[in-house]
Amino acid sequence: MVQQVTKGIKISVETNFEGSFYKNYKIQYAFGYTVTIENQSKDSVQLNARHWEILDALNNVEVVAGEGVIGKKPVIKPGESHTYTSGCLLSSPFGAMQGFYSMINFTTTKKFDVTIPTFKLSATFAVN
Repeated sequence: MVQQVTKGIKISVETNFEGSFYKNYKIQYAFGYTVTIENQSKDSVQLNARHWEILDALNNVEVVAGEGVIGKKPVIKPGESHTYTSGCLLSSPFGAMQGFYSMINFTTTKKFDVTIPTFKLSATFAVN
């Protein structure tokens, strides 16, 4: 698990290898990840958008950006958290993800970004 705190918002990420399959004659490696967003600040915040950079061992980079996470824009009160699970496909058994969430502080009405720490994706069969 990796964790990082930015402006009172703690991001924790756990990953798992889901398996591999062929798609259009190319092997794909499926990974799942669970993110917990914990509000350790004194203000309520809302997650409005996400920005991901997904890298694989073949130097491919995919950028994914959009509103919310899995169709939601959660409001997180002080001391509360929001957890969700998602996934990605890689063309190699190793990779990494990193990015940020765009949030708004309801007390100050200011927008701010929260860093998602870089986390590794590794197929279980390829790990020493």
